[in-house]
Amino acid sequence: MPGGYRTAARENGRAEKLMSARRDSVPLVTFALGEHLFAADVREVERVLKVREVSPVPNTPDWLLGMMPYRDTAVPLLDLRRRFELPDATSLEERRMVIFGTADGYIAAVVDRVLDVKGVDPADLEAPPALVRGLAREYVRAVFRRDGCLTILLDAARLLSATERLALVADA
Repeated sequence: MPGGYRTAARENGRAEKLMSARRDSVPLVTFALGEHLFAADVREVERVLKVREVSPVPNTPDWLLGMMPYRDTAVPLLDLRRRFELPDATSLEERRMVIFGTADGYIAAVVDRVLDVKGVDPADLEAPPALVRGLAREYVRAVFRRDGCLTILLDAARLLSATERLALVADA
């Protein structure tokens, strides 16, 4: 039995290290826009859905696809490719809507594909480079490397500025 006790203690030690690593990591949902990788804190992601029809809102930027119903409320649907001034997607098969829950309500965003949820060590998160300025600086929380590729961690609550939110409420 002493050998059994040591094996159990060793397994407990491994389990504690694994649990500690999970507690210390930041769980992120990673998604792609073409070859560009983005992520959001999993606690901000309410749901991932297939793209559906939306109601257009007149006199809005082209990156605002419209409003869609979600949980008894109207939610703005953003095209992140257009928001980030990337070319339109060539393949629409894997496109998904990511529903973000923020303190100001829900925001939905169309992405090319959702990759996975992974924990990232907070020490691997770096401040955005100084050249990221203006509104873009507002919604870029950090950058990090994922499998050697630069990934941008977004602040979902800031994908719409306060002014843009007010304009949507006025138009609704």
